[in-house]
Amino acid sequence: MLRPSRSQCDDGPSPGRGHAPSLQSVRATSIGHAGMLIETAGGSILCDPWFVPAFFGSWFVFPRNDQLGDDLLERIEQADFLYITHLHGDHHDESWLRQHLRRDIPILLPGYPTREQQRTLAALGFTEFIRTTDREEIEIAPGLTVAIHVETSITDGPGGDSAMVVSDGTTRLVNQNDCRTTDLHALSAHGPVDLHWLQFSGAIWYPMVYELPADEKARLCHAKVDSQFARAMRYVETIDARAVVPSAGPPAFLDPGMFGLNVIDGDEPSIFPDQRAFMARLDSAGHRGILAIPGTEIEITPDEIVARHPMPDAEVEAIFDHKRSYLERYQADWLPWLDAQKAAWQPPTTDLLATLQAWWEPLLQMAPTLRAAVGASCLLRAGDLDILIDFPNGEVRAHAGEPYAFRFDIARELVETVVAARAVDWSNSLLLSCRFTAWREGDFNEYLYNFLKSLSVERMRRTEAEAVRKLAPPTETEPDIELGAYVVQRRCPHRNADLTVFGEIETGEHGDELVCTLHGWRFDCETGRCRTAADHHLRISRRVDA
Repeated sequence: MLRPSRSQCDDGPSPGRGHAPSLQSVRATSIGHAGMLIETAGGSILCDPWFVPAFFGSWFVFPRNDQLGDDLLERIEQADFLYITHLHGDHHDESWLRQHLRRDIPILLPGYPTREQQRTLAALGFTEFIRTTDREEIEIAPGLTVAIHVETSITDGPGGDSAMVVSDGTTRLVNQNDCRTTDLHALSAHGPVDLHWLQFSGAIWYPMVYELPADEKARLCHAKVDSQFARAMRYVETIDARAVVPSAGPPAFLDPGMFGLNVIDGDEPSIFPDQRAFMARLDSAGHRGILAIPGTEIEITPDEIVARHPMPDAEVEAIFDHKRSYLERYQADWLPWLDAQKAAWQPPTTDLLATLQAWWEPLLQMAPTLRAAVGASCLLRAGDLDILIDFPNGEVRAHAGEPYAFRFDIARELVETVVAARAVDWSNSLLLSCRFTAWREGDFNEYLYNFLKSLSVERMRRTEAEAVRKLAPPTETEPDIELGAYVVQRRCPHRNADLTVFGEIETGEHGDELVCTLHGWRFDCETGRCRTAADHHLRISRRVDA
Protein backbone atom coordinates (compact mmCIF):
# COMPACT_ATOMS: atom_id res chain seq x y z
CA MET A 1 0.00 0.00 0.00
CA LEU A 2 1.00 3.68 -0.28
CA ARG A 3 4.07 4.43 1.76
CA PRO A 4 4.06 7.26 4.34
CA SER A 5 4.71 10.82 3.23
CA ARG A 6 8.30 12.00 3.00
CA SER A 7 7.25 15.32 4.54
CA GLN A 8 4.25 15.29 6.84
CA CYS A 9 2.79 18.80 6.84
CA ASP A 10 0.21 18.88 9.63
CA ASP A 11 2.49 21.06 11.79
CA GLY A 12 2.49 23.90 9.27
CA PRO A 13 4.15 24.97 6.04
CA SER A 14 7.38 23.36 4.96
CA PRO A 15 9.89 25.17 2.75
CA GLY A 16 10.98 24.11 -0.67
CA ARG A 17 10.03 24.24 -4.29
CA GLY A 18 9.46 21.57 -6.87
CA HIS A 19 12.30 20.18 -8.96
CA ALA A 20 12.18 21.68 -12.47
CA PRO A 21 13.62 19.61 -15.32
CA SER A 22 17.27 20.21 -16.05
CA LEU A 23 16.49 20.61 -19.75
CA GLN A 24 14.62 23.53 -21.28
CA SER A 25 11.51 21.41 -21.77
CA VAL A 26 8.22 20.49 -20.20
CA ARG A 27 8.05 17.21 -18.34
CA ALA A 28 4.69 15.62 -17.53
CA THR A 29 4.82 12.65 -15.17
CA SER A 30 1.81 10.42 -14.63
CA ILE A 31 0.98 9.77 -10.99
CA GLY A 32 -2.06 7.65 -11.77
CA HIS A 33 -5.58 8.12 -13.13
CA ALA A 34 -5.98 11.87 -13.90
CA GLY A 35 -3.03 12.79 -11.72
CA MET A 36 0.14 14.29 -13.14
CA LEU A 37 3.10 16.43 -12.17
CA ILE A 38 3.90 19.10 -14.77
CA GLU A 39 7.45 20.44 -14.43
CA THR A 40 8.88 23.39 -16.33
CA ALA A 41 11.82 25.74 -15.91
CA GLY A 42 9.37 28.23 -14.38
CA GLY A 43 7.86 25.89 -11.79
CA SER A 44 5.83 22.73 -11.26
CA ILE A 45 2.09 22.07 -11.05
CA LEU A 46 0.64 19.06 -9.22
CA CYS A 47 -2.67 18.04 -10.78
CA ASP A 48 -5.35 15.80 -9.19
CA PRO A 49 -3.17 13.64 -6.92
CA TRP A 50 -5.31 10.58 -6.06
CA PHE A 51 -3.87 7.77 -3.95
CA VAL A 52 -6.46 6.67 -1.36
CA PRO A 53 -9.22 4.47 -2.91
CA ALA A 54 -12.42 6.42 -3.51
CA PHE A 55 -16.18 5.95 -3.35
CA PHE A 56 -16.44 3.60 -0.36
CA GLY A 57 -13.32 1.75 -1.46
CA SER A 58 -14.81 0.81 -4.82
CA TRP A 59 -12.36 2.65 -7.07
CA PHE A 60 -8.61 2.02 -7.01
CA VAL A 61 -5.99 3.63 -9.25
CA PHE A 62 -5.13 1.46 -12.28
CA PRO A 63 -2.33 0.67 -12.79
CA ARG A 64 -1.48 0.93 -9.10
CA ASN A 65 0.35 4.02 -7.83
CA ASP A 66 1.21 2.89 -4.31
CA GLN A 67 4.79 1.97 -5.26
CA LEU A 68 6.17 5.23 -6.68
CA GLY A 69 9.88 5.99 -6.32
CA ASP A 70 11.20 8.24 -3.57
CA ASP A 71 12.41 10.93 -5.99
CA LEU A 72 8.99 11.26 -7.62
CA LEU A 73 7.21 11.31 -4.25
CA GLU A 74 9.47 14.15 -3.12
CA ARG A 75 8.85 16.11 -6.32
CA ILE A 76 5.10 15.59 -5.90
CA GLU A 77 5.07 16.81 -2.32
CA GLN A 78 7.28 19.82 -3.04
CA ALA A 79 5.38 21.05 -6.11
CA ASP A 80 5.07 24.81 -6.60
CA PHE A 81 1.33 24.85 -7.41
CA LEU A 82 -1.67 22.59 -6.88
CA TYR A 83 -4.57 22.22 -9.32
CA ILE A 84 -7.66 20.15 -8.45
CA THR A 85 -10.00 19.94 -11.42
CA HIS A 86 -13.15 19.30 -9.39
CA LEU A 87 -14.41 17.78 -6.14
CA HIS A 88 -15.04 14.17 -7.17
CA GLY A 89 -13.19 11.68 -4.98
CA ASP A 90 -10.93 10.34 -7.75
CA HIS A 91 -9.57 13.89 -8.24
CA HIS A 92 -9.96 15.53 -4.83
CA ASP A 93 -8.27 13.06 -2.45
CA GLU A 94 -9.04 14.74 0.84
CA SER A 95 -7.17 12.25 3.02
CA TRP A 96 -3.96 12.49 0.97
CA LEU A 97 -4.13 16.28 0.58
CA ARG A 98 -4.51 16.71 4.33
CA GLN A 99 -1.35 14.74 5.12
CA HIS A 100 1.08 15.26 2.25
CA LEU A 101 1.16 18.90 1.13
CA ARG A 102 2.29 22.10 2.82
CA ARG A 103 -0.58 24.33 3.81
CA ASP A 104 0.71 27.36 1.89
CA ILE A 105 1.02 25.75 -1.54
CA PRO A 106 -0.66 28.13 -4.03
CA ILE A 107 -3.81 26.49 -5.38
CA LEU A 108 -5.04 27.30 -8.89
CA LEU A 109 -8.81 27.62 -8.52
CA PRO A 110 -11.11 27.19 -11.52
CA GLY A 111 -13.54 30.07 -11.87
CA TYR A 112 -16.50 28.06 -10.62
CA PRO A 113 -19.86 29.76 -10.03
CA THR A 114 -19.76 28.93 -6.32
CA ARG A 115 -16.90 29.10 -3.80
CA GLU A 116 -17.54 25.53 -2.65
CA GLN A 117 -14.18 24.22 -3.84
CA GLN A 118 -12.26 27.00 -2.10
CA ARG A 119 -14.22 26.48 1.13
CA THR A 120 -13.54 22.75 0.98
CA LEU A 121 -9.80 23.23 0.53
CA ALA A 122 -9.66 25.99 3.14
CA ALA A 123 -11.31 23.60 5.61
CA LEU A 124 -8.30 21.30 5.09
CA GLY A 125 -6.03 24.15 6.17
CA PHE A 126 -4.86 25.46 2.79
CA THR A 127 -4.38 29.20 2.76
CA GLU A 128 -3.13 30.38 -0.65
CA PHE A 129 -5.54 30.57 -3.59
CA ILE A 130 -5.20 31.93 -7.11
CA ARG A 131 -8.73 32.33 -8.46
CA THR A 132 -8.76 32.21 -12.24
CA THR A 133 -11.25 33.41 -14.83
CA ASP A 134 -12.75 30.95 -17.29
CA ARG A 135 -10.51 30.60 -20.38
CA GLU A 136 -8.28 33.56 -19.48
CA GLU A 137 -4.55 32.89 -19.72
CA ILE A 138 -2.52 34.08 -16.73
CA GLU A 139 1.18 33.97 -15.91
CA ILE A 140 1.68 32.19 -12.58
CA ALA A 141 5.50 32.22 -12.69
CA PRO A 142 8.04 33.77 -15.08
CA GLY A 143 7.41 32.17 -18.46
CA LEU A 144 4.73 29.77 -17.13
CA THR A 145 1.12 30.41 -18.12
CA VAL A 146 -2.12 28.56 -17.49
CA ALA A 147 -5.68 28.93 -18.74
CA ILE A 148 -8.38 27.01 -16.86
CA HIS A 149 -11.58 26.24 -18.74
CA VAL A 150 -14.73 25.66 -16.71
CA GLU A 151 -17.84 23.66 -17.53
CA THR A 152 -20.80 24.34 -15.25
CA SER A 153 -23.51 21.99 -16.43
CA ILE A 154 -25.79 21.00 -13.58
CA THR A 155 -25.27 17.39 -14.70
CA ASP A 156 -21.74 17.73 -13.26
CA GLY A 157 -23.22 19.06 -10.05
CA PRO A 158 -23.55 22.81 -9.53
CA GLY A 159 -19.79 23.05 -8.98
CA GLY A 160 -18.86 21.81 -12.43
CA ASP A 161 -15.65 20.44 -13.95
CA SER A 162 -12.55 22.00 -15.46
CA ALA A 163 -9.58 21.54 -17.80
CA MET A 164 -6.25 23.34 -17.94
CA VAL A 165 -3.93 24.51 -20.71
CA VAL A 166 -0.28 24.93 -19.62
CA SER A 167 2.50 26.58 -21.63
CA ASP A 168 6.13 27.53 -21.03
CA GLY A 169 6.14 29.70 -24.14
CA THR A 170 7.57 26.94 -26.31
CA THR A 171 5.39 23.90 -25.73
CA ARG A 172 1.76 23.52 -24.71
CA LEU A 173 -0.03 20.79 -22.74
CA VAL A 174 -3.78 20.30 -22.39
CA ASN A 175 -4.94 18.52 -19.24
CA GLN A 176 -8.54 17.80 -20.22
CA ASN A 177 -8.98 14.77 -17.92
CA ASP A 178 -12.75 14.08 -17.80
CA CYS A 179 -13.98 17.62 -18.49
CA ARG A 180 -16.54 17.45 -21.31
CA THR A 181 -16.07 20.91 -22.71
CA THR A 182 -18.95 21.85 -24.99
CA ASP A 183 -16.84 24.17 -27.15
CA LEU A 184 -14.68 21.68 -29.01
CA HIS A 185 -12.26 24.36 -30.21
CA ALA A 186 -11.79 26.26 -26.94
CA LEU A 187 -8.86 24.25 -25.60
CA SER A 188 -6.85 24.65 -28.80
CA ALA A 189 -7.61 28.37 -29.14
CA HIS A 190 -4.46 29.23 -27.15
CA GLY A 191 -2.23 27.77 -29.87
CA PRO A 192 -0.97 24.43 -31.20
CA VAL A 193 -1.05 21.63 -28.62
CA ASP A 194 1.85 19.25 -28.06
CA LEU A 195 0.42 16.83 -25.49
CA HIS A 196 -3.26 16.12 -24.77
CA TRP A 197 -4.27 14.17 -21.63
CA LEU A 198 -7.82 12.89 -22.12
CA GLN A 199 -10.40 10.64 -20.48
CA PHE A 200 -11.67 7.76 -22.61
CA SER A 201 -13.13 5.29 -20.12
CA GLY A 202 -16.36 5.29 -18.15
CA ALA A 203 -17.06 7.32 -15.00
CA ILE A 204 -20.68 6.48 -14.22
CA TRP A 205 -22.75 3.67 -12.72
CA TYR A 206 -24.96 3.12 -15.78
CA PRO A 207 -25.90 0.54 -16.91
CA MET A 208 -24.09 -1.85 -14.55
CA VAL A 209 -26.25 -1.23 -11.48
CA TYR A 210 -29.61 -1.41 -13.27
CA GLU A 211 -31.89 -4.42 -13.04
CA LEU A 212 -31.78 -5.58 -16.66
CA PRO A 213 -31.58 -8.91 -18.49
CA ALA A 214 -27.95 -9.96 -18.93
CA ASP A 215 -28.00 -9.68 -22.73
CA GLU A 216 -29.58 -6.23 -22.60
CA LYS A 217 -27.06 -5.01 -20.04
CA ALA A 218 -24.18 -6.32 -22.17
CA ARG A 219 -25.58 -4.56 -25.25
CA LEU A 220 -25.93 -1.27 -23.37
CA CYS A 221 -22.40 -1.54 -21.98
CA HIS A 222 -20.93 -2.07 -25.45
CA ALA A 223 -22.94 0.88 -26.79
CA LYS A 224 -21.77 3.05 -23.88
CA VAL A 225 -18.11 2.19 -24.54
CA ASP A 226 -18.54 3.02 -28.23
CA SER A 227 -20.06 6.39 -27.38
CA GLN A 228 -17.26 7.13 -24.87
CA PHE A 229 -14.62 6.40 -27.49
CA ALA A 230 -16.46 8.42 -30.14
CA ARG A 231 -16.73 11.44 -27.82
CA ALA A 232 -13.03 11.21 -26.92
CA MET A 233 -12.07 10.96 -30.58
CA ARG A 234 -13.99 14.15 -31.37
CA TYR A 235 -11.75 15.97 -28.90
CA VAL A 236 -8.67 14.26 -30.32
CA GLU A 237 -9.52 15.28 -33.87
CA THR A 238 -10.38 18.86 -32.91
CA ILE A 239 -7.38 19.57 -30.67
CA ASP A 240 -5.04 17.65 -33.00
CA ALA A 241 -2.14 17.42 -30.56
CA ARG A 242 1.21 15.89 -31.45
CA ALA A 243 0.45 13.07 -28.99
CA VAL A 244 -2.47 11.94 -26.82
CA VAL A 245 -2.25 10.33 -23.37
CA PRO A 246 -5.30 8.23 -22.40
CA SER A 247 -5.96 9.12 -18.75
CA ALA A 248 -8.56 9.58 -15.99
CA GLY A 249 -9.50 5.92 -16.03
CA PRO A 250 -10.31 3.19 -15.80
CA PRO A 251 -10.47 2.51 -12.07
CA ALA A 252 -9.66 -0.93 -10.75
CA PHE A 253 -12.32 -2.73 -8.71
CA LEU A 254 -10.64 -4.85 -6.03
CA ASP A 255 -13.56 -5.62 -3.73
CA PRO A 256 -14.30 -9.31 -4.41
CA GLY A 257 -17.97 -8.52 -4.91
CA MET A 258 -17.16 -5.92 -7.58
CA PHE A 259 -14.22 -7.60 -9.35
CA GLY A 260 -16.43 -8.39 -12.36
CA LEU A 261 -16.54 -4.67 -13.29
CA ASN A 262 -12.90 -4.89 -14.44
CA VAL A 263 -12.64 -5.39 -18.20
CA ILE A 264 -10.21 -8.30 -18.55
CA ASP A 265 -11.46 -10.64 -21.25
CA GLY A 266 -13.47 -7.96 -23.05
CA ASP A 267 -16.93 -9.47 -22.64
CA GLU A 268 -17.62 -8.23 -19.09
CA PRO A 269 -20.78 -6.11 -18.59
CA SER A 270 -18.73 -3.00 -17.85
CA ILE A 271 -17.99 0.44 -19.30
CA PHE A 272 -14.39 0.51 -18.04
CA PRO A 273 -12.03 -0.56 -20.87
CA ASP A 274 -8.36 0.09 -20.22
CA GLN A 275 -5.77 2.31 -21.88
CA ARG A 276 -4.66 -0.12 -24.56
CA ALA A 277 -8.18 -0.37 -25.97
CA PHE A 278 -8.22 3.35 -26.67
CA MET A 279 -4.60 3.31 -27.86
CA ALA A 280 -5.76 0.94 -30.61
CA ARG A 281 -8.51 3.40 -31.58
CA LEU A 282 -5.97 6.24 -31.75
CA ASP A 283 -3.60 4.16 -33.85
CA SER A 284 -6.30 3.16 -36.33
CA ALA A 285 -7.14 6.86 -36.83
CA GLY A 286 -3.51 7.84 -37.41
CA HIS A 287 -2.92 9.58 -34.07
CA ARG A 288 0.02 9.00 -31.78
CA GLY A 289 -0.98 7.67 -28.38
CA ILE A 290 1.34 7.39 -25.40
CA LEU A 291 0.67 4.70 -22.82
CA ALA A 292 1.35 6.16 -19.38
CA ILE A 293 1.42 4.25 -16.11
CA PRO A 294 2.15 5.84 -12.72
CA GLY A 295 5.73 7.05 -12.89
CA THR A 296 5.90 7.42 -16.69
CA GLU A 297 7.75 10.63 -17.58
CA ILE A 298 6.94 12.37 -20.86
CA GLU A 299 9.49 14.95 -21.98
CA ILE A 300 8.24 17.52 -24.50
CA THR A 301 10.48 19.67 -26.66
CA PRO A 302 9.74 21.38 -29.98
CA ASP A 303 11.57 18.56 -31.76
CA GLU A 304 10.38 15.41 -30.01
CA ILE A 305 8.19 13.84 -27.34
CA VAL A 306 9.88 11.05 -25.41
CA ALA A 307 8.20 8.75 -22.87
CA ARG A 308 10.18 6.85 -20.23
CA HIS A 309 8.48 4.23 -18.03
CA PRO A 310 9.54 3.50 -14.44
CA MET A 311 10.05 -0.19 -15.34
CA PRO A 312 11.11 -2.22 -18.39
CA ASP A 313 8.65 -2.19 -21.31
CA ALA A 314 8.04 -5.92 -20.90
CA GLU A 315 6.80 -5.37 -17.34
CA VAL A 316 4.52 -2.56 -18.51
CA GLU A 317 3.01 -4.81 -21.17
CA ALA A 318 2.55 -7.59 -18.61
CA ILE A 319 0.18 -5.38 -16.62
CA PHE A 320 -2.24 -5.55 -19.53
CA ASP A 321 -1.32 -8.92 -21.04
CA HIS A 322 -1.81 -10.65 -17.67
CA LYS A 323 -4.32 -8.24 -16.20
CA ARG A 324 -6.22 -10.75 -14.08
CA SER A 325 -3.16 -11.94 -12.17
CA TYR A 326 -1.95 -8.33 -11.83
CA LEU A 327 -5.29 -7.29 -10.31
CA GLU A 328 -5.37 -10.33 -8.02
CA ARG A 329 -1.94 -9.44 -6.58
CA TYR A 330 -3.05 -5.82 -6.20
CA GLN A 331 -6.24 -7.02 -4.50
CA ALA A 332 -4.38 -9.24 -2.02
CA ASP A 333 -2.32 -6.25 -0.86
CA TRP A 334 -5.40 -4.12 -0.20
CA LEU A 335 -7.97 -6.59 1.19
CA PRO A 336 -7.07 -5.81 4.85
CA TRP A 337 -7.61 -2.11 4.12
CA LEU A 338 -10.95 -2.85 2.47
CA ASP A 339 -12.09 -4.92 5.45
CA ALA A 340 -11.19 -2.07 7.80
CA GLN A 341 -13.11 0.42 5.65
CA LYS A 342 -16.25 -1.69 5.69
CA ALA A 343 -16.03 -2.09 9.45
CA ALA A 344 -16.03 1.71 9.79
CA TRP A 345 -19.29 2.25 7.88
CA GLN A 346 -22.02 3.84 9.98
CA PRO A 347 -24.30 1.29 11.71
CA PRO A 348 -28.09 1.71 11.51
CA THR A 349 -29.62 4.48 13.61
CA THR A 350 -33.19 4.92 14.78
CA ASP A 351 -33.75 8.33 13.20
CA LEU A 352 -32.69 7.92 9.55
CA LEU A 353 -36.17 8.70 8.18
CA ALA A 354 -36.64 11.72 10.44
CA THR A 355 -33.19 13.03 9.53
CA LEU A 356 -33.90 12.79 5.80
CA GLN A 357 -37.29 14.44 6.25
CA ALA A 358 -35.78 17.39 8.09
CA TRP A 359 -32.96 17.71 5.56
CA TRP A 360 -34.67 17.04 2.23
CA GLU A 361 -38.21 18.38 2.56
CA PRO A 362 -37.08 22.05 2.75
CA LEU A 363 -34.92 21.45 -0.33
CA LEU A 364 -37.88 19.93 -2.18
CA GLN A 365 -39.98 22.97 -1.31
CA MET A 366 -37.29 25.18 -2.88
CA ALA A 367 -37.51 23.31 -6.20
CA PRO A 368 -41.06 23.10 -7.60
CA THR A 369 -39.84 23.14 -11.22
CA LEU A 370 -37.36 20.33 -10.60
CA ARG A 371 -40.02 18.32 -8.72
CA ALA A 372 -42.42 18.66 -11.64
CA ALA A 373 -39.66 17.55 -14.02
CA VAL A 374 -39.11 14.38 -11.99
CA GLY A 375 -42.87 13.95 -11.99
CA ALA A 376 -43.12 10.79 -9.86
CA SER A 377 -42.00 9.24 -6.61
CA CYS A 378 -38.71 7.49 -5.95
CA LEU A 379 -38.33 4.60 -3.52
CA LEU A 380 -35.12 4.46 -1.50
CA ARG A 381 -34.66 1.02 0.01
CA ALA A 382 -32.04 1.43 2.72
CA GLY A 383 -31.77 -2.14 3.91
CA ASP A 384 -35.00 -2.90 5.75
CA LEU A 385 -36.22 0.72 5.67
CA ASP A 386 -38.32 1.81 2.68
CA ILE A 387 -38.36 5.59 2.21
CA LEU A 388 -40.52 7.30 -0.40
CA ILE A 389 -39.34 10.57 -1.94
CA ASP A 390 -42.62 12.01 -3.20
CA PHE A 391 -41.47 14.62 -5.72
CA PRO A 392 -44.94 15.80 -6.83
CA ASN A 393 -45.91 16.64 -3.24
CA GLY A 394 -42.46 17.53 -1.92
CA GLU A 395 -42.52 14.98 0.90
CA VAL A 396 -40.21 12.34 2.35
CA ARG A 397 -42.02 9.60 4.27
CA ALA A 398 -42.17 5.91 5.02
CA HIS A 399 -43.35 3.93 2.01
CA ALA A 400 -46.87 2.61 2.45
CA GLY A 401 -47.33 0.82 -0.85
CA GLU A 402 -47.74 3.89 -3.07
CA PRO A 403 -46.62 3.59 -6.71
CA TYR A 404 -43.19 4.85 -7.72
CA ALA A 405 -41.29 5.23 -10.99
CA PHE A 406 -37.72 4.99 -9.67
CA ARG A 407 -36.04 2.78 -7.09
CA PHE A 408 -32.63 2.58 -5.43
CA ASP A 409 -31.60 -0.40 -3.29
CA ILE A 410 -28.64 0.65 -1.12
CA ALA A 411 -27.14 -0.99 1.96
CA ARG A 412 -28.36 0.73 5.12
CA GLU A 413 -24.78 1.30 6.33
CA LEU A 414 -23.89 3.25 3.17
CA VAL A 415 -26.95 5.49 3.41
CA GLU A 416 -26.30 6.08 7.10
CA THR A 417 -22.69 7.02 6.36
CA VAL A 418 -23.46 9.67 3.73
CA VAL A 419 -26.32 11.02 5.85
CA ALA A 420 -24.06 11.28 8.90
CA ALA A 421 -21.56 13.22 6.74
CA ARG A 422 -24.35 15.44 5.34
CA ALA A 423 -22.93 14.74 1.87
CA VAL A 424 -24.34 17.35 -0.51
CA ASP A 425 -23.57 15.38 -3.69
CA TRP A 426 -24.69 11.74 -3.56
CA SER A 427 -23.40 11.20 -7.09
CA ASN A 428 -19.87 11.73 -5.77
CA SER A 429 -20.24 10.37 -2.27
CA LEU A 430 -22.34 7.28 -3.00
CA LEU A 431 -23.58 6.52 -6.51
CA LEU A 432 -20.18 6.39 -8.22
CA SER A 433 -19.30 3.55 -5.86
CA CYS A 434 -21.62 1.30 -7.91
CA ARG A 435 -22.51 -0.31 -4.57
CA PHE A 436 -26.25 -0.31 -5.21
CA THR A 437 -28.89 -1.52 -7.64
CA ALA A 438 -31.44 0.60 -9.45
CA TRP A 439 -34.66 0.29 -11.37
CA ARG A 440 -36.73 2.78 -13.34
CA GLU A 441 -40.07 2.55 -15.05
CA GLY A 442 -39.22 4.64 -18.09
CA ASP A 443 -36.39 6.69 -19.50
CA PHE A 444 -33.47 8.30 -17.72
CA ASN A 445 -34.54 11.37 -15.75
CA GLU A 446 -31.71 13.87 -15.28
CA TYR A 447 -33.68 15.91 -12.75
CA LEU A 448 -33.86 13.03 -10.28
CA TYR A 449 -30.07 12.84 -10.29
CA ASN A 450 -29.76 16.63 -10.24
CA PHE A 451 -31.69 16.55 -6.97
CA LEU A 452 -29.29 13.99 -5.49
CA LYS A 453 -26.32 16.16 -6.56
CA SER A 454 -27.76 19.29 -4.95
CA LEU A 455 -28.44 18.52 -1.29
CA SER A 456 -27.66 21.95 0.13
CA VAL A 457 -29.48 25.27 -0.03
CA GLU A 458 -26.72 26.78 -2.18
CA ARG A 459 -26.74 23.91 -4.66
CA MET A 460 -30.51 23.52 -4.79
CA ARG A 461 -31.02 27.22 -5.45
CA ARG A 462 -28.83 26.94 -8.54
CA THR A 463 -30.34 23.64 -9.65
CA GLU A 464 -33.89 24.97 -9.44
CA ALA A 465 -32.91 28.17 -11.27
CA GLU A 466 -31.37 26.12 -14.05
CA ALA A 467 -34.51 23.96 -14.27
CA VAL A 468 -36.62 27.12 -14.60
CA ARG A 469 -34.31 28.47 -17.29
CA LYS A 470 -34.59 25.29 -19.34
CA LEU A 471 -38.19 24.24 -18.69
CA ALA A 472 -40.23 27.29 -17.71
CA PRO A 473 -38.59 30.50 -18.97
CA PRO A 474 -40.59 33.65 -18.23
CA THR A 475 -42.92 34.87 -20.95
CA GLU A 476 -43.19 38.45 -19.64
CA THR A 477 -40.61 41.06 -18.68
CA GLU A 478 -39.76 40.71 -15.01
CA PRO A 479 -39.00 43.57 -12.61
CA ASP A 480 -35.40 44.65 -12.28
CA ILE A 481 -33.42 43.42 -9.31
CA GLU A 482 -30.76 44.91 -7.02
CA LEU A 483 -27.24 43.51 -6.94
CA GLY A 484 -24.87 45.38 -4.66
CA ALA A 485 -24.84 49.03 -5.71
CA TYR A 486 -26.68 48.35 -8.98
CA VAL A 487 -30.16 47.89 -10.42
CA VAL A 488 -30.09 45.31 -13.18
CA GLN A 489 -32.43 43.34 -15.40
CA ARG A 490 -33.26 39.98 -13.85
CA ARG A 491 -32.31 37.70 -16.77
CA CYS A 492 -28.90 37.34 -18.36
CA PRO A 493 -29.09 38.24 -22.07
CA HIS A 494 -26.91 35.23 -22.93
CA ARG A 495 -28.97 32.21 -21.85
CA ASN A 496 -31.74 33.72 -19.72
CA ALA A 497 -30.15 32.77 -16.37
CA ASP A 498 -31.76 34.27 -13.26
CA LEU A 499 -29.28 36.89 -12.02
CA THR A 500 -30.76 36.84 -8.52
CA VAL A 501 -29.13 33.41 -8.31
CA PHE A 502 -26.29 33.48 -10.83
CA GLY A 503 -25.30 37.17 -10.78
CA GLU A 504 -22.28 38.52 -8.85
CA ILE A 505 -20.60 41.93 -8.80
CA GLU A 506 -16.81 41.78 -9.00
CA THR A 507 -14.36 44.69 -8.80
CA GLY A 508 -11.19 44.38 -10.85
CA GLU A 509 -8.71 46.38 -12.87
CA HIS A 510 -11.46 47.38 -15.32
CA GLY A 511 -13.85 48.54 -12.61
CA ASP A 512 -17.03 46.80 -11.53
CA GLU A 513 -18.25 43.86 -13.58
CA LEU A 514 -21.41 41.81 -13.32
CA VAL A 515 -20.57 38.15 -13.76
CA CYS A 516 -23.24 35.62 -14.70
CA THR A 517 -21.78 32.59 -12.97
CA LEU A 518 -23.84 30.06 -14.92
CA HIS A 519 -21.56 30.39 -17.94
CA GLY A 520 -19.04 33.01 -16.80
CA TRP A 521 -20.20 35.88 -19.01
CA ARG A 522 -19.04 39.33 -17.85
CA PHE A 523 -20.67 42.76 -18.26
CA ASP A 524 -19.36 46.27 -17.62
CA CYS A 525 -21.46 47.69 -14.79
CA GLU A 526 -21.19 51.28 -16.05
CA THR A 527 -22.21 50.67 -19.67
CA GLY A 528 -23.86 47.25 -19.68
CA ARG A 529 -21.49 46.20 -22.47
CA CYS A 530 -20.74 42.49 -22.59
CA ARG A 531 -17.00 41.81 -22.31
CA THR A 532 -17.39 38.15 -23.29
CA ALA A 533 -19.15 38.48 -26.65
CA ALA A 534 -20.59 41.20 -28.85
CA ASP A 535 -24.30 42.01 -29.18
CA HIS A 536 -25.32 41.05 -25.64
CA HIS A 537 -26.14 44.29 -23.81
CA LEU A 538 -27.22 44.27 -20.16
CA ARG A 539 -29.60 46.88 -18.70
CA ILE A 540 -27.87 48.10 -15.56
CA SER A 541 -27.52 51.34 -13.60
CA ARG A 542 -26.34 52.51 -10.21
CA ARG A 543 -28.87 52.61 -7.40
CA VAL A 544 -29.84 56.20 -6.60
CA ASP A 545 -28.94 55.68 -2.94
CA ALA A 546 -25.58 54.01 -3.69
